[in-house]
Amino acid sequence: MIKTLITVVVVLLAGLLIYAATRPDTFRVERSTVIKTLPGQIFPLINDFHQWKLWSPWEKIDPAAKITFSGSNNGLGAIYEWDGNKDAGQGRMEIIESSSPSKVVLKIDFIKPFEGHNTIEFTLVPHGDTTTVTQAMYGPSPFLSKLMGLFFSIDKMVGEKYEEGLANLKAIAEK
Repeated sequence: MIKTLITVVVVLLAGLLIYAATRPDTFRVERSTVIKTLPGQIFPLINDFHQWKLWSPWEKIDPAAKITFSGSNNGLGAIYEWDGNKDAGQGRMEIIESSSPSKVVLKIDFIKPFEGHNTIEFTLVPHGDTTTVTQAMYGPSPFLSKLMGLFFSIDKMVGEKYEEGLANLKAIAEK
């Protein structure tokens, strides 16, 4: 009886690991909103890490986190590093592309609690007197991420924060 139970558990565990290995090698989380203003009013809020405290929901996770700015003041080469509690973790962002007023691309490196290296991209597309702002994060999905993805949805977790941040950005930009 115990031998059969152990065999079943081992087979189920092996099946779970094999299934996780077949999941995609990359991921992408993306959200958009329409803001009633021109891209030139929104772009500076994204292109300058000093402005992120006004709209980014990530800033609220650990208000006591140690934040360091370096490199350029804004745009290409601007760097933002954080070291926070267990929820905020530790990491670094750097603006690697800045095309005013339509695109900002960041390299984001998570150090703690899990290492990860991804890209975040903001695009601003004008439509008359409005702008569609899209925020996306994408990158590799190593085996551990694939396995965790069976139990937690990165799209839901990150996507909800992106929705909150875009709503905050909209409220500020439309004032």
